[in-house]
Amino acid sequence: QVQLVESGGGLVQPGGSLRLSCAASGFTFRLYHMSWYRQAPGGEREWVARITLGGGTTYSDSVKGRFTISRDNFKNTVFLQMNSLKPEDTAVYYCARGGAAPTYWGQGTQVTVSS
Repeated sequence: QVQLVESGGGLVQPGGSLRLSCAASGFTFRLYHMSWYRQAPGGEREWVARITLGGGTTYSDSVKGRFTISRDNFKNTVFLQMNSLKPEDTAVYYCARGGAAPTYWGQGTQVTVSS
């Protein structure tokens, strides 16, 4: 069955960096677009970044220039490098299979940006 397992979250000070990973299994990873979403406390889930099966990337305006999505098709893993983190980046971050309408989601990893 399809599994997406996120890791790498934690507590970081403003201006710091984190790298999230999402290990995928149960499907042919290289044939799918992959995405990252996030949900802040009391907020709705919002799209953060997407990488196509060909490696093309797009970002939400709120993270553009600070976050980088990448993938390793040999390790079936998608990454989210987050730099210059701000308190408003605090959220649970979810990995998802698919582009505009993901069909599978991971359980999420908590990112907290606070001094």
